[in-house]
Amino acid sequence: MLARTAENLFWLARYVERADFTARIIDVTSRLAALPQSYRGAGGEWESALAAVGALNAFNASFSETTESNVVHFLAFDETNPSSIHNCLEQARTNARTIRTALTAEMWQAINSGWLELKSFEERRRTGEYSGIESILPFLEFVKSVSLDFDGAAYRTMLRNDAYWFNRVGLYVERADNTARLMDVKYNVLLPKSETVGGSLDYFQWTSILRAVSAQTAYHWVYRESVKPWLIADLLILRKEMPRSLIYCYDNLARFLDHLGKAYGMQATSQRHTRMVLRRLENATMEEIFQEGLHEFVTKFIDDNNRLGGIIAEQYLLI
Repeated sequence: MLARTAENLFWLARYVERADFTARIIDVTSRLAALPQSYRGAGGEWESALAAVGALNAFNASFSETTESNVVHFLAFDETNPSSIHNCLEQARTNARTIRTALTAEMWQAINSGWLELKSFEERRRTGEYSGIESILPFLEFVKSVSLDFDGAAYRTMLRNDAYWFNRVGLYVERADNTARLMDVKYNVLLPKSETVGGSLDYFQWTSILRAVSAQTAYHWVYRESVKPWLIADLLILRKEMPRSLIYCYDNLARFLDHLGKAYGMQATSQRHTRMVLRRLENATMEEIFQEGLHEFVTKFIDDNNRLGGIIAEQYLLI
């Protein structure tokens, strides 16, 4: 396969997953911001949303106030924000159109129809038909459905060959980064210094984290008890049953990169790096993670995950 085709497949999956994550962050943040003041603390929810997607500095360079309308516009529609939902879906469609013959008809349909619906929504928004956070919620559900349609089409219709493997590698690199950032933001931005860990605000914020990754029901199935921060961290870091956990993402990354290594006759740096991270996750316990510090553990993971993206680019994607 041409390196450029592999790169398009890799980034197509990353952009779709990033759009989905951003939609989930906006949705959950709007729910937190709607809580009574006594439950939601000092009101830094929208700053936490920006921090979760790594866009806080870029936002502050463009806006003077962190208001709901400003943040929603920046994360959803702002064309100057490279990771806005608009730009993610646009880049996903550009990558998909470039490699149209490498995709199945169902995958192309999911991306192309999603892009056309986005343009239609933006037009209705410009005419004033949609305004306020209530009107944006159907749009967020639409973005999540585009991601589900695309992911389902890839899973159910692609040949299990290098095209499929590159696409899945992109998805799991992006998903691992998103989950890690979400947990780090909870520990370092959301909960005010004056608030008690385990208090009502802490409870609602951890519940919002579960909602963001569609894991509220899964949590109760696995643990069968009330929401506890260390159990949520366990679910999102160390449980292979959870499809957005760090260990699940790296278990799949190791598998798909091994497929690529065998197909191209080269087990190299990306395979070794992935197995190193996976072994660290498999050998970790929540006691050790909290003793080290969740922030420190997650920060190291994010750095290693970013490094993996660079290694994959050097090994497979550079022409």
